[in-house]
Amino acid sequence: MTTTDVKGAESAGDPTANEAVGHAAGAAPVAAGTALEGTDTTAAPELEEENLSLPGQEVSAAHAALNRGARLRSFEVADHAVPKSDIEEWRFTPLRRFSALFEDAATDDREGDPAVDHAVTVPEGAPEPSTLAPGQAPRGTVLVPEDLPTAIASARTEQALHLVAAKNVAYDAPFRVDITGRGAHRRANAHLVIEAQESSSSIVVLNHTGSAQYAQDVEILVGDNAQMTVITVHDWDDDAVHIAQHHARVGRDARLKHVAVTLGGSAVRLNSIGEYAAPGGEIEKLGLYFSDEGQFFENRLFIDHSAPNCTSNVAYKGALQGKGARSVWVGDVLIRKEAEGTNTYELNRNLVLTEGARADSVPNLEIETGEIEGAGHAAATGRFDDEQLFYLRARGIPEIEARRLVVRGFFAEIIQQIDVPEVRERLSAAIEDELARSMN
Repeated sequence: MTTTDVKGAESAGDPTANEAVGHAAGAAPVAAGTALEGTDTTAAPELEEENLSLPGQEVSAAHAALNRGARLRSFEVADHAVPKSDIEEWRFTPLRRFSALFEDAATDDREGDPAVDHAVTVPEGAPEPSTLAPGQAPRGTVLVPEDLPTAIASARTEQALHLVAAKNVAYDAPFRVDITGRGAHRRANAHLVIEAQESSSSIVVLNHTGSAQYAQDVEILVGDNAQMTVITVHDWDDDAVHIAQHHARVGRDARLKHVAVTLGGSAVRLNSIGEYAAPGGEIEKLGLYFSDEGQFFENRLFIDHSAPNCTSNVAYKGALQGKGARSVWVGDVLIRKEAEGTNTYELNRNLVLTEGARADSVPNLEIETGEIEGAGHAAATGRFDDEQLFYLRARGIPEIEARRLVVRGFFAEIIQQIDVPEVRERLSAAIEDELARSMN
């Protein structure tokens, strides 16, 4: 067995080491090729020796500790420790900002006044929404919590919302769940189960607005030969805190497109997992985020290739502006020994618009078989492309408008792949609003 774990050093919560790892693990400058003014451009410390296990050797202890596929999963709240900065999956996260979601607390629902309102709309002819109690299938057949907040969300949700795209039906309109928080200091827990039955075709939009302390589990089942798009939009108010785990399983010759958009909130952390139940599955994960002053957005992804002849593609793009704007992207892909014929690629790009913003980008690839079609990753963080700006300004376009055009083009690749025109238009308008804050 050949196992390659492309990871950086363990930093034990040291912010300096964290930043060094983020840069050395692929956060190279974009074409502009120059650092922002005021940025420390000294060489980052060398990484520790990579945790590699070569044929005929035992897996190293460091590799075993970091292996993404070996992470603890349990419905029992007591099995999960309170997150600490010296734990790999939390080392970039500002834990104090999320501390309310580490408490085993019930949802703060009041008579006629829920902490978070879930308004559901289904396409014409679709089954009516239903609920699932703990242990009632298909709830819990795919998603098993990986951390304390999502274990609490599961245990504290008595009835999970269940949406079903019926077998052999293609829906013209999307399923919609409008999730509205009723107060920044009100706690809410939720579990959603989204099911695409065999040979169905559907789109599901999860829209988050308002404010709350929100812990959420989203379980996605895509049946054989089905096609499903799930779009989650986080457009919270500036004081909202949100932790979520999305876990999807894709059947034989099925396809899932998962789109994660984060524009609002004080701190938002999404752990998105995709796995395969049979050969021929395809998973595409797209993401877009725009972090303003003081906002923290974290996206962690895991694609678990455990079936042969499956494909995955990941593309996330983010922009940051303002003092204290922060983003974290960690992409893990595991190709197991039995996953021959795998084809996978992951990409993350970050555009820093002002001083004082920071992006950490860490792609990880673990390969346990040499019989694959292809595997690769790329990540970069940088400022505006000076050549693009020069080209535009040389044609009479003012600098501010030229910068806007560059940012629009940067995000266009992701926005154009969103299947709902209403969402595309909303995102384009939101990006224009963000640019107006920094460029006027």
